[in-house]
Amino acid sequence: MDDWVVHELAAAPRVQVTRGMPDLPAALDATVEALWRQAAARVAAGGAGRLFNGRVFSADRITPDAITGHLTEFRRIVAQMERPDLFGDLALRPLAVCGVLRCAGGVAIGRRPAAAIYQPGMWQLPPAGSVDAGAVGPDGSVDLARQVLAEAAEEIGLPADALAPPRPLCVVEHPGSHVSDVGLLLETPLDAAAVLAAHRAAGNGEYDPLRIVAEADLPDVVVAIGARLVPPARVFLARLGLLPASAADLQGARHTVTE
Repeated sequence: MDDWVVHELAAAPRVQVTRGMPDLPAALDATVEALWRQAAARVAAGGAGRLFNGRVFSADRITPDAITGHLTEFRRIVAQMERPDLFGDLALRPLAVCGVLRCAGGVAIGRRPAAAIYQPGMWQLPPAGSVDAGAVGPDGSVDLARQVLAEAAEEIGLPADALAPPRPLCVVEHPGSHVSDVGLLLETPLDAAAVLAAHRAAGNGEYDPLRIVAEADLPDVVVAIGARLVPPARVFLARLGLLPASAADLQGARHTVTE
């Protein structure tokens, strides 16, 4: 199995679409379509809604100062998730934003739906989501802050004016799927009760439950959740000094400042 990879980031990395989506050979496209239909049927049967074949950003190269890549079909990404061995043909590194939401009462964690296409039933740091075409400007620039703030509004019900400007932490690339999570610190002066109230009033139900964990309790909570917490969460929390550095030592992880 491939290693986890932690890519370092500068304070303000440039993210840019630099090429178009490549065509697929007919046989590979047929495989992708079959896997997409299979996954879509499974998600629908599980009551998690319908999959939408939108355009999302895939990283071709990740360095501290720049992430470059292209927009691709979501169905190709789903196919690679279903069949990680297709990475050799598709070479997709789907970029996702993952906010570390700190409020006056602690840090938000949430459990994903059991029927989710990716990491079902796992606990993670919300808000989170793919970097889609809505974050891409006319010049091809990709606005990660816009994407994570949109996720915060959609998933948690927090408007952008309730949050400080997001700060990049690092990128954690998953083995197998090659999903590359960009950790971004999100801070709000709101207390835990206000964040949870916003989630109940305007969140989209992505997380059940959503919890606010006091920072002093995070190490014990992370131990209690164990393998049900997505590994990148440990890396991001350790980067902020909220977990001991040893918690970020993912099995087989390697750190890099280039691709």
